[in-house]
Amino acid sequence: MALAEQLARNEGGIASVVAILGERFGARLSVSGAVREQHGHTTTWIENQPPDAVVFAESTEEVADVVKICAEHGVPVIAFGAGSSLEGHLNAPCGGISIDLSGMNKILAVHAEDLDCVVQPGVTRKQLNEHLRDTGLFFPIDPGADASLGGMASTRASGTNAVRYGTMKDNVLSLEAVMPDGSVIRTAQRAKKSSAGYDLTRLLVGAEGTLGVITELTLRLQGIPEGISAAVCSFPDVEAACNTVIATIQHGIPVARIELLDTLQMRASNAYSKLDYPEAPTLFVEFHGTQAGVAEQAELFGEIAAEFGGGSFAWTSREEERARLWQARHDAYWAATALRPGARAFATDACVPISRLADCVRETMEDIAELGLIAPIVGHVGDGNFHVSALIDIDDPAELAKARELAGRISARAIAMDGTCTGEHGIGQGKQAYLERELGGAVEVMRAVKRAIDPQNIMNPGKIMRL
Repeated sequence: MALAEQLARNEGGIASVVAILGERFGARLSVSGAVREQHGHTTTWIENQPPDAVVFAESTEEVADVVKICAEHGVPVIAFGAGSSLEGHLNAPCGGISIDLSGMNKILAVHAEDLDCVVQPGVTRKQLNEHLRDTGLFFPIDPGADASLGGMASTRASGTNAVRYGTMKDNVLSLEAVMPDGSVIRTAQRAKKSSAGYDLTRLLVGAEGTLGVITELTLRLQGIPEGISAAVCSFPDVEAACNTVIATIQHGIPVARIELLDTLQMRASNAYSKLDYPEAPTLFVEFHGTQAGVAEQAELFGEIAAEFGGGSFAWTSREEERARLWQARHDAYWAATALRPGARAFATDACVPISRLADCVRETMEDIAELGLIAPIVGHVGDGNFHVSALIDIDDPAELAKARELAGRISARAIAMDGTCTGEHGIGQGKQAYLERELGGAVEVMRAVKRAIDPQNIMNPGKIMRL
């Protein structure tokens, strides 16, 4: 396991806070080793750094109480949702208190006429869409994992629908948050646009819990489309598939989802999800709109795909078949890990301008071959984002070094192509060095914001950037 950096601990403050919270929360404060380790755990290659205690909060007032007590004693606070992040966001390198928000899982209001809703942070995307089913509305951001909506906002998540519906930053209208001193703020009203002061909503979206703890979200909703059609199309090579994506986007075809799976990932997904598609680079696509519009979009896409050698089309508009297709895509991570039993996935991602997608993926595949790694590629390629999961023995220093070399090359390449070292995984502990390379002096401005809002550095310290 890769060692994570330990930061200075406030031993006296931590002991005092744990004692105070034990009296305040009773059985809803846990110091169990297993519970603490679970709350330091993420689906990552980074060493587990558990908090000193976990509080299971049930209201904004309780979160504020915890933060006030921690602030008085200079003790770190780490917000926890579903635990599905990938870059060590939940680790506690200074120790401290994890606030588990999964019990704050109420859907507080649905304003169908305004196409928005108000939820607590522990609500998951599947829970919300199940609740909305009879309204004719849905929440479109779909990162694959059944993540909590608070966590999705904190990491600025996106996913398969981002090419049409945007990312979390485009779909969060307002937030309620507990700030580092324990005060509670609301960043905006429900209006669809505003020119009122600084955009604090977007400041907190993507802040990875380093500026405050999100306790309520107002989200933009969409109408369920009249027509939805999905397809699977295989290609002779990854470059042909990527060029199809580029041409599709450049032609202005309003595709809802367009996902790439390379040959190795298709082999894994066929075995894991019991599919029988060709083991070749493949695009999963979906179109939303009217019945006539969907048919026209599908036809245009088919013509473009044919130009690049695409074939073996499999179209479906049946809901159960589409659900099976996208479940297979969401299970790609677990399917990949089954390629090498006992191995761990060293997952990384990058995002580049769509015109550079084919180059970036091709060069990444050359790196994988050179390093001798088993590393399937999948991607939300409609917006230039792709993911690589190197399957390694995490306890083998040589294999870990190769995986880190691969991740470093991918990040550096993306930045050189005017892209980003992370399209949607966030920075956390794992990508801080690449943030500096990508944004340069802008990181110092981020540090200034962090110091101004959180002068004690108690909100998820050790993430995004070092102070």
